[in-house]
Parts: sequence; structure tokens; C-alpha cells
Amino acid sequence: MPRELITLQVGQCGNQIGRQFWQLALEEHAQHSRRAVFDESMSSFFRNVDARASPPMDLPFNAGRSAIRSLKARAILVDMEQGPVAETMAGPLGELFDQQQLLTDVSGSGNNWAHGHCVYGPKYDEQLQDKLHQAVELCDSLQSFFVMHSMGGGTGSGLGTYILGLLEDQYPDVYRFATVVFPSEDDDVVTSPYNSMLALRELTEHADCVLPIENEALMEMCAKIDRGTASAALSGFGSEESAARVVDDSRLTDGVDLRQLENAFGEMNNIVARLLTNLTSSMRFEGSLNVDLNEITTNLVPFPKLHFLLSSMSPVFATADPRQQPRRLNQMFSEAFQRDHQLIRANPRASVYLACGLLMRGNVEVSDINANIQRLQSEVRMIHWNQEGFKVGVCSVPPVGQKSSLLCLSNNCCIRETFERLHTRFHKLYSRRAHMHHYTEFMDVGMLDEAQENARYLIGEYAKLESASDATQPTITRSTRRLQPLY
Repeated sequence: MPRELITLQVGQCGNQIGRQFWQLALEEHAQHSRRAVFDESMSSFFRNVDARASPPMDLPFNAGRSAIRSLKARAILVDMEQGPVAETMAGPLGELFDQQQLLTDVSGSGNNWAHGHCVYGPKYDEQLQDKLHQAVELCDSLQSFFVMHSMGGGTGSGLGTYILGLLEDQYPDVYRFATVVFPSEDDDVVTSPYNSMLALRELTEHADCVLPIENEALMEMCAKIDRGTASAALSGFGSEESAARVVDDSRLTDGVDLRQLENAFGEMNNIVARLLTNLTSSMRFEGSLNVDLNEITTNLVPFPKLHFLLSSMSPVFATADPRQQPRRLNQMFSEAFQRDHQLIRANPRASVYLACGLLMRGNVEVSDINANIQRLQSEVRMIHWNQEGFKVGVCSVPPVGQKSSLLCLSNNCCIRETFERLHTRFHKLYSRRAHMHHYTEFMDVGMLDEAQENARYLIGEYAKLESASDATQPTITRSTRRLQPLY
């Protein structure tokens, strides 16, 4: 049975990451299915439609034997400026998206969470519900929503988190995943700490699983290219022209000189896109140990609200150079637990793991995976009540341009360092009540106090778990989820 996933790309960041994501998704399915048949794996992300009808009419699935006519992504594109969505629709992927599933305004949110959340949210609530209802009605077995947005801007952080709450209200039984990009500490949006702190509270309350990403961590990874320690080539492209076509105008945030760093931001977007395609590979392709997204939350989120997962990959970059030797399995496992492979600035080996998910792609033996897990159990610190807290998935179809890869998702107490850095930046502004008048125009000042208290709560709970001894039980006990066995 098809298991569909609906993506919601919100704001400039969300739409530009989404552009890379859909490019990679198309390449993966083109590599996997060369018969131009609309099979079950494609139905997770796409609809097969007759584009001659208005609106496009879905064609019968026919047990995965129908010929591909015209693909439409299961996606809703949202931005309160027209530019990013217009760029997508005018580009080579434009026909992939349904015109009825676009929502734009012209004035933007002014880098103000309150404007995006408290003004545009209620203003477009009914239209958002209609678009969601239409997307859900076209699914046979909807598994999850995937929301992509930034934390530092106005539309992504504000309207993006409003949509997350709307999803919880309208579809409480469908899992809500959020991939969010934290701004750099030198971000030129001076109010980004306010936006990020307010968005963090909404993510804590309304998401089932959050995959935080930091711009600075991505920049450090991309800097390896310039130092010659990683390949700058992106996989799946036969020429510089085709690579440039995808990289062109692909950026994460607008906090830097985009003209000078266009290629770097294209590579950063590519890293995030690979995270998403690897995460969803098991629900799209066959494998010996497939893992659905609901199993991620069941196994890796033992306590409510502590659902922020570190992401790391090996290899980080795919390469088109056939001379490069593929990584050994042992090397991939080691790299996935290293600091410089994390998508946030953190060192998980120096902290405590609550649970860990290992999602392999390619032709990999389960016995080899078990051997590496046994090695890791002696090298990393697992919480005392979950010493064997590894969840393993194996998808047989490798990523484009690779023979195998490893995605590691870990619920690790070191995530509090990200929240501590954000809280410090927030406090510098809030202690002086700087720029508050921009926010109190649209919201009550108490929401900032609640957001600050939420961050302190998260920091405190992760710190308690970090320091818990074998004889001390964690302080969070309500709604504890039972972790599933390894297989």
C-alpha cells in the first residue's frame, strides 16, 4: 500500500531547500525505475496525473503498472513574498508543482515572527486548510507531514510554526516532522534570536520530531571543499552546465552576500536535501530492514517535547569522480559519530545518547552492521536505562552517485548547547527590551517570556538526563514511550 508524505515548504529557506530536495528525489526515482512506470515507491512523493484536465486528474494506480504521464509533487509551497516560489515555478521543476497548491503574498513578513505567525497565519488559515484538505484527499494512506523552514526569518519561523499547529489541530494522528535551519550567530537579521526563540516554543509544542540544522555547521562542512578535504562535485550531473542549473539561485538564508557565495549555499542546500531523501528512503524503496517515519518517533523520542534529533551523514558529499574509493562500512560508522559530520555544532561523543537511529542505504550485510554497533556501544555513552537503544534500518537502494551511505539520527543531550547559544543571544536583546516594539504591535509581550521559559525547560531537562547516574531515574516520566527492540 502506498504510504504518502506531504511536504510544506515555507519561506525563502524552505522553498530553496525544497527545490534541491525535489531535484534529488526525481534523480533517485529515475535511477531506480527506468521503465517509466508509476510504481509504489514513486507514489510516496508524487501523483501521476493527466495534465490535460483542469485541475489535473489523478490516474489509477493500477497496482504499480501505470505508465507515467505527468508527475505532480505532494507539496504545498508557501511564502509571503512572490520571489522564491516564482523562481521555482519558472525553473526546470516548475511543472512538478500544482498551481492550486501555491500560497503567496507580496509584502513579506519583515523578518518578524509575530507578523508571520499572528497576522499571516489567521489571514490565510482558511486557504491553508483548503490546500491541506485537497492534498490529504489525494492520499490513500498518509503517513506524515514534512515541514521545511528557517528559524531566523519572519515567514519561515512565524507562518511555518503556525502551519505546524494547524496540522496538529486538523490531522492529530498524522506525524509531523520539521526540518528547521538555525541562523548563524553573525546573521544580519538582528531580530533573529527573537524569531528563533518564539519558533522553538511552537516546535516544542506541536512537532512530533524536529531535525535542527545550523548554518554554521553546514558552512564548516562546505569549507572542507575549499581545503581539498572533500569533493566539491555534486552527484548525478553530467556536466558543469547541468550542475549549475540546479545550484543556481539555491540558497538557505538571505543573511549573506548571495552573489559571492552562490556555490557554497547550493552545496549547503544539497546536504539538507540528502538528509531528507535518506530519511525517507525506506518508505519509498525496498530493503531488508525498512523503517517507517513513525518508527523514528517511537524509538528515538522517549519523552514528550524532547524530540530534537541530531543528524549526521557519511559520506556528507556525493561525488561524480569515479576514481574516488567508496567508504568502508567501519569508516562510515565512525564518521557519523564525529563532530565534523553533525548538521549542528555539537559533539555527541562528549554527551549522553538517549537513543540512536542508524539508517543504511545500499548492499550492506546486517551482520556487519551489528559488529559496528557492538563497537560503538563501547565508545559512546548511552543513557543507563537504554544501553541497547539503537534502531537500525536498511534500504537496498543507494543514493544517486554512491554505493552506500549512512544517516545517523540521535537523541543526544548535547542538543542543549544549541539552545544555550540561542538563549544567550536572545537574552542580550530581551534584557534591554531592544526591538520589542516591532513584536508587541502584533502579539502580547508575554509570549516572549513563555518562549524563554520553554528554552530554559529544554536546557534543564537535557542537563538532568546528562547528569543522571545509574541509580537515578530521569525526571520526565509522563507519556514515556517504550523503545522498540533493534529488529
